[in-house]
Amino acid sequence: MTEPVALLTATATAAPPPPPLPVRRRTFAVVVGLVRTARPRQWVKNALVVAAPVAAGRIGSWPGAVRLALVFALFTAAASAVYLVNDARDADADRAHPVKRHRPVAAGLVPVPLAYAVGGALGIGAAALGAALCNPMTALLVAAYLAMQLAYCVRLKHVLVVDLAVVTTGFLMRAMSGGLALGIPLSRWFLITTGFGALFMVAAKRYSEAVQMAAAEGATRALLTQYTTGYLRFVWQLAAGVAVLGYCLWALESGGVAGGSLLPWRQLSVVAFVLAVLRYAVFADRGTAGEPEDVVLRDRPLAVIGLVWAAMYGMAVADL
Repeated sequence: MTEPVALLTATATAAPPPPPLPVRRRTFAVVVGLVRTARPRQWVKNALVVAAPVAAGRIGSWPGAVRLALVFALFTAAASAVYLVNDARDADADRAHPVKRHRPVAAGLVPVPLAYAVGGALGIGAAALGAALCNPMTALLVAAYLAMQLAYCVRLKHVLVVDLAVVTTGFLMRAMSGGLALGIPLSRWFLITTGFGALFMVAAKRYSEAVQMAAAEGATRALLTQYTTGYLRFVWQLAAGVAVLGYCLWALESGGVAGGSLLPWRQLSVVAFVLAVLRYAVFADRGTAGEPEDVVLRDRPLAVIGLVWAAMYGMAVADL
């Protein structure tokens, strides 16, 4: 007799299941999750589209600014499409990561099929708008970026060294797109500095992941088990050296003080550039450069150095 009474009491006192969220709130939560999956904080990388026009001093015209804004939007849509597809494919692996498990797809907030659908729509839209609104070279670059990054999500991220090259090339494509959109010839030193600067940050990111997730035995990124921390350290150190050398050669190529400039700003900007690389290398060496945007946006000394470099570079372009 006591057993049924106890069972009844336990049933009566058990907490009822939480009521389901209203449809509007669920829809809003999914939309917010999709936006988070698109990585708004990563969109700052697409500002590289203005790098070549700024270097050439060709960013002042209104038509040029509109074209650059369009290219920025296309790369933002393309990158967001890749992030959505990537998170849908990596949902299981991300659940084993202490940080990535909070991503909306891995946490179950955004259904995997929906992430695929929205990512596909953004990718197709970016390629179609690029073909319709941009010159052929820019449209081809956007399409090539999409194809390469999707191939990375599906297969290339598991190929040793190629994964580093693909991510680096994605940065380089962004930097090239602004010049191609405005018909600006791309300097070899610009390409070398941008390419190896990107490789420096990519290899530092992988090195930080390898250091922080050493005990996970590749559960979060299988390829990390094939790299050694010593090799990744060698890559980011080599890339940093080549990027600094390329920038120095570009800066010194123009000779001394140009036109009516008071000081050789382009040559002086080498100091700020080298300091920025050295400052970022501090975080790379500690293994805390796993999120490059956090390092760039949150480290105040690095931000100040970046502003000083931008000021010097701007004065060199403006011939002040």
